[in-house]
Amino acid sequence: MTVSVNGVDVKGEPQTSHEFAAVRELLRQRAVAVGLLAKDAGGDQVDAAVEALLAREVTTPTPTDAECRRYYDQHPREFESGDLVHARHILFQVTPRVNVPEMRARAEEALNELLREPERFAAIARELSNCPSGQHGGNLGQIGRGDTVPEFETALFKLRPPGLLPELVKTRYGFHVVAIDQQIPGSKLPYDLVRDRIGERLRAAVEQKALQQYVSMLAGRAEIVGVDLNGSTSPLLQ
Repeated sequence: MTVSVNGVDVKGEPQTSHEFAAVRELLRQRAVAVGLLAKDAGGDQVDAAVEALLAREVTTPTPTDAECRRYYDQHPREFESGDLVHARHILFQVTPRVNVPEMRARAEEALNELLREPERFAAIARELSNCPSGQHGGNLGQIGRGDTVPEFETALFKLRPPGLLPELVKTRYGFHVVAIDQQIPGSKLPYDLVRDRIGERLRAAVEQKALQQYVSMLAGRAEIVGVDLNGSTSPLLQ
């Protein structure tokens, strides 16, 4: 498949999607256009220039106290001190050289197999998980709030019956198949203690949307062949 951005052919590396390569080239060209990068620069210079470009041109507003308070009031179960879960997971790790759609498909295949045969969780974890816990059947032991990244924590502590989660959990590390074995509820934390955590969570969500909109705007002004970057969810933007 031929993919080009404004007449420049791009190719994904063996473990990188064409979309990823096209987004990187689009941002490289923008960095050159605004004087952040020499036209013939490459490698780490491109990565640094893209980072500087996004910092300069993508504005992420700081969530207001009212927005944080509203989130706190609407998600009471997320802010309970002493909440514990006993969980297992199977990690399908995403790195810069991984074909993300292919990795997601592998994770979904494993999840569907476990929905049919949940008793095989330990065996599949040992075979497929990219986490050291895989050698122990995927067992993560006892986890409290704040012990893991926010997106994984949200999935672990969402109000639902114990058991295998029916959907993949996506985090900055990759795709997870997750089973909750036990839930031990705690008591609600005061708003002042969790205000910063809520602000960071809301800011990250807004930043992700702003980055996607920015790439879509650049793509709308460019001549792109072979991929559709409108609403791109390339790992480059995550």
